[in-house]
Order: sequence, then C-alpha cells, then structure tokens
Amino acid sequence: MNAMAPIMTSRKSGDTPARTLVVDDSVVVRTVIERILNADPGFRVDHKTNSAEQALQYLAEHDVDLVLLDIELPGQSGLAALPHILQTRPNAKVAILSGKCEEGSAAAVEALALGASDILSKPGSGSFGEQFPQALIGRLNRLFEDGPFPAATPRAAAPALVEPSAAPLACLGIGASTGGIHALGQLFDGLEGPLGVPILLTQHLPASFTVYFVQQLSRMTSLRVKVAEIGDMLAPDTVYVAPGDANLQIRKGLHGRVHVTLDPERTPAGNLPGVDPMLTSMADVYGAGAAGIILTGMGRDGTAGARDIVAAGGWIVAQDEASSVVWGMPGSVTGAGLTCGVMAPSAIMGFVARRAKAAA
Repeated sequence: MNAMAPIMTSRKSGDTPARTLVVDDSVVVRTVIERILNADPGFRVDHKTNSAEQALQYLAEHDVDLVLLDIELPGQSGLAALPHILQTRPNAKVAILSGKCEEGSAAAVEALALGASDILSKPGSGSFGEQFPQALIGRLNRLFEDGPFPAATPRAAAPALVEPSAAPLACLGIGASTGGIHALGQLFDGLEGPLGVPILLTQHLPASFTVYFVQQLSRMTSLRVKVAEIGDMLAPDTVYVAPGDANLQIRKGLHGRVHVTLDPERTPAGNLPGVDPMLTSMADVYGAGAAGIILTGMGRDGTAGARDIVAAGGWIVAQDEASSVVWGMPGSVTGAGLTCGVMAPSAIMGFVARRAKAAA
C-alpha cells in the first residue's frame, strides 16, 4: 500500500470537523479511509463498521455529519440501507464509496435519487496511491461548501387543507429530491389512464445522471419521457424532465403555444435544477390550470413555487410523512398551508385524475 500524501484541501479553518462513519466490508479500506480523513482537519472518523445493520445501530445512538457507504456489504446492501440511514440521521451527508457504482450506472442513479449526496469511485485495496486521498478530500469538501449542515425542516402541525379550484387541469408539475425515484415509481404506477396534459418534472440530480434517470422513468410509465430542451413545445401526456444543469421553465409564445426555456442560474437556496422556478413559470403561464405535486426531499424547494400556483388559483398535492424518506419539501408546503391533499404517492395520481375529471 502506498504512503499517503499530505492533504492540503481541507475545509475552512475553524470549521468543526465533520463527524464521519465509514461503512465498508474491507478492513483494509476502512483503515485507509480513516487514515486519510483523520489526516485532514476538516474530518474526523468517529466509527467504522463492516455492515449496514451495525451502522444503523450506531446511528440510532450517535449523530454524524457524514457517512461513507459501500454498496456491497454482508447482509443488507448499502442501497437498501440508504433510506433507513437518512431516516435515522436526515441531516447527514451520505457519500457512496464503491467500486461497483460507476457514474451514470443504474445503481448510481438510484443511489442519488434515494438521497446520496455523491458517488465516489473506490480503487482496489492495493491501489490507493497519492492521488486518491487528494481526490477524496476534495470531493467531500464540496459536499459542505454551503456552510453549516442543513437543519431539519420543522414539524409543524398540518393546517387545514386548501380547497382546490374548479378550473380545468392544464399542466402538472412534479418536484422531488431525496427518495424521489421510488416515490415516482409509485406515483406513475397509480396513473390508470392519460391525463391529457403535459407533465413537468424536476428531480434533484447532477447533469451527468439525467439521461439514465430518464431511461429509468421510461420503464415506470407508458407516457413519453424526455429530457427538456429549449424550444420544446409542450404536448399532452409527455413528461419533460429538467436537465441537471438548468431550471426547467415554460413560456407562452406566438399563437398561445407553450414552450420550454432553461435557466442555468441556481435558485437563491442553491438548487439546480430547482422546483420553485418550474412551478412559478407554470403559475405564470397556466394560472388556475396549474397543479403541482411535491414528493419526498430535504429542504424547502417547491414551497415558493407552490405559493405562486395557489395564488394563481391552482392547487398542490404533497406526499405524506409516513411514506417520505425525508419529509422536508412536502412537509414545508404542507406546513405553509398550500396543499389540498397529503397522501402516499400511490394515491396521488388517482386524486389528480379525479380532480381533473371533476373540473373538465
């Protein structure tokens, strides 16, 4: 095993070291990762384990800021454990460190959609050279560039539901983040027939994963699914997915036709793509005919846009807490009094279809 080079890419001086849990089935890898992280003032390995079950036991009693998680573990796999890890410690960053989860692979897309913050390639146990420590610390530092670790969304008592408008449904927007891919699978599985309107979708994912994410979505539904492109004219029963490097927005052009625009600027909250710009543009174009669905995810992205839709006469449905990996985004719109329904993803499309039929 090669000697470790000094680490020179630590987080800002004065920052509290990120308390780290390392989960890997190889004692060699655990030891090397611990040495790398403890050599940098920005990180501190508090615990190491070789199984997801033991990791969850540790997390039940100890708070951490970062989990480095392998995919292939004895017993429960890292992917299977990921939602439980986030439920136990929703404020922790989880980075997948695996040699079996290449960027763009189905496993990588699923890990990111389940809530992993990044996917890191792990070299073989005998090939840790000087470049790997620098690359590892650099990638992990970027996870904490936004400053303090995110606070959990307050659990306010849900207010009374908003009565949806009677306007015909013209466009449906869906926002999702942590845990979104499974929620989307349940959502589209509950769609018994075409709605006859375009569907816009923003899932928090890096740009390099968008194409693979769209491929997975295409297997979940009979609807046409495509990555949104500038100039796309919205068509009914087509799902337009925000690319990972731009906000999906829409605009009404000549003869009243609605087309896609893309904005590369991050939202004030730092999201790209963001749910808020998508929903706000829907409110501007469709008014009371706009409706939104907010699925599982950390933070509050979607609340400002949902407020614009409701102000324009449209309506919002949110995923319930019991079925959410993280009840941040749906909990935020619910707590703000913007929803006309709060339910499991499997029930949402039926609700939307009934609302659309009643208003038609």
